[in-house]
Amino acid sequence: MVYSFLGFLLIFTSIGLSSAWRSRGTKADYYLASSHVSPWLVGLSAVATNNSGYMFIGVIGYTYVTGLASIWLMVGWIAGDFLASLYIHKRLRKATSASGEVSYAGVLSNWYGQKYSYLQHLIGLISLLFLLTYAAAQLVAGGKALHVLLEWPLWSGAVAGAMLVSLYCFAGGIRASIWTDAAQSIVMIFAMGTLLVVAVMNIGGLSEAYAQMQAVEGFMDWLPKDLAFPGWIGGALFIVSWLFAGFSVIGQPHIMVRFMTLNESSNMRQAKFWYYLWFSGFYCMATGVGLLSRIYMSDAGTFDAELALPIMAQQLLPSVFVGLILAGIFAATMSTADSLVLSCSAAITHDILPHKVERTWLLKLVTIMIAGVALLLALLNNQSVFSMVIMAWSGLASAFAPVLVYLCLGNKPSQMVSILAVLGGLMVVFVWRLFGLQDKVYEGLPGIMTGIIILYAYHFFQNLQSCKNTEPS
Repeated sequence: MVYSFLGFLLIFTSIGLSSAWRSRGTKADYYLASSHVSPWLVGLSAVATNNSGYMFIGVIGYTYVTGLASIWLMVGWIAGDFLASLYIHKRLRKATSASGEVSYAGVLSNWYGQKYSYLQHLIGLISLLFLLTYAAAQLVAGGKALHVLLEWPLWSGAVAGAMLVSLYCFAGGIRASIWTDAAQSIVMIFAMGTLLVVAVMNIGGLSEAYAQMQAVEGFMDWLPKDLAFPGWIGGALFIVSWLFAGFSVIGQPHIMVRFMTLNESSNMRQAKFWYYLWFSGFYCMATGVGLLSRIYMSDAGTFDAELALPIMAQQLLPSVFVGLILAGIFAATMSTADSLVLSCSAAITHDILPHKVERTWLLKLVTIMIAGVALLLALLNNQSVFSMVIMAWSGLASAFAPVLVYLCLGNKPSQMVSILAVLGGLMVVFVWRLFGLQDKVYEGLPGIMTGIIILYAYHFFQNLQSCKNTEPS
């Protein structure tokens, strides 16, 4: 098991290090691979970044506890993601080329060449804070997997992940991240598929699995019991909120930057084909494994539910395949962690500092420092991976998605109203969490809606004022 796991890690690291041969030694190449990445690599990299340790650890743990109702998380997430992509991705890639910026914050702040420096600083700062939390969650997920499968201390996986990510990001920047993501996405889907097939066969087939899940009280209910409102209203709100969770992908700098690296905006459809093919297949398998895990480990409440997958793998698979599962989990954490670390580095060197850093060695130094801070947060963490990721995901989406949507629709907001929309959406997320409402309705829903309302209220009053000014005296 250990040897197969280490073998996969060696492959991932070698792929990342080999990207250094293609490096052009520029800032645009370090953060955007000179916008010259092929569609299939963009698609697989984006899906590996999205399907992080959150999918292997967080979602399976949530499904173990919640049951069939967790399927709405999958349906809503994929559908919302797809709806957002219909209008956003291609326009973002075009704006990247037109603005000449190398960061997500830079493109949003210079969409029409307006150079909103205060907005760029704010987006960079918020990105840094939330993406660091997100990166720490990935390192925690890796630590949990190694703890269960290899009996290593919880901190060891976080340290190993941080070191490997630092190594190949230092060597090749985002190109190294994308190349390793593609390899990691293949291992991830193969690992999850292997466990799903073995679990179904071992239990006696799909019909037997369904019968045993039916025997667990409330496990096969279509909706959870703790809805915000009773009846169909609460159910509809629950489902729509997860649709917004998927839509929230456009507010995630570490994912959207993948589409910004695409070689031609006309190739976006191909990139999206690879992305949704892999995304849908992997999420379906993860949900299936999560449901089956409740059969194999029926003593809910007696262990950490987020350890369901590694424990299940130990029960069902020979050691060499357990190493494959561990490699899949670790690949998922690394594929997202490297993206997050690079996005944080770009936020500091390009968006937050008053003078943009151009020297490549300084960019790499900042990347190493960011990985170190993420590791420290992971070692001090006491929250679940699911909670950490959802908080970061909803915060980023509520702050940035409304502004991006507004820009893609051809509007030109002022710097002040853009800042108000960013802060307004973010504040709602914090208030939602303060009152403990996140377990009832995904907090990104009210957060995103708040930002959009602020922007369109400004648009309405601006048009109203223009009408008054043009009225004959």
